Amino acid sequence: MQLSPNQFNELIRNRRSVFPKQFSAGKIVPRAIIEQMLINATWAPSHGQTEPWHFNVFSGDGLKKLANFQAEMYRQQSGENFVQTNYQKLLETPLLASHVISIGMKRTTAKRIPEIEDIEAVACAVQNMYLTTTAYGVGGYWTTGGTTYMEGAKSFFGLGEQDKLLGFFYIGEIEVPSATGKRVAINEKVTWID
Repeated sequence: MQLSPNQFNELIRNRRSVFPKQFSAGKIVPRAIIEQMLINATWAPSHGQTEPWHFNVFSGDGLKKLANFQAEMYRQQSGENFVQTNYQKLLETPLLASHVISIGMKRTTAKRIPEIEDIEAVACAVQNMYLTTTAYGVGGYWTTGGTTYMEGAKSFFGLGEQDKLLGFFYIGEIEVPSATGKRVAINEKVTWID
């Protein structure tokens, strides 16, 4: 390993969510970075080495397909709760990104692994994606908005009935950096039992 422990600590502590409105309009993140991000995601731990993640990468015209799908599904599902500004946001936000990756969990049933463990494995994969964006100096943001929890959306993303759509990872070149992070002291979140 070439990273020192201090470099690794800095990488983790400098990870930030960078929202689509902070991206540089029209700038495309090189495909090689996206591919490395996905490779790194697949090195996340999973119980029984099931690797339950499933990703779809939207770019170029694919971003328009994603935006149109989500906006129309929202229109169909919302009924009398339809809000035009929410519809417009679904049409426009994906177009601010260089790439959007749908985050799916393919349910592992053969090994009787609890569903929560498949979800946790996918979350670990997303953390690897976040750290990769930080290492490469590009922006990333995991959202559970849009069609994430709509059952009818799953087939669009190659997911079956037992699978879950866990959100979307937006990627773009950073124009406006995120604020410096802060955390509470670990003694407020950790109990030592000696």
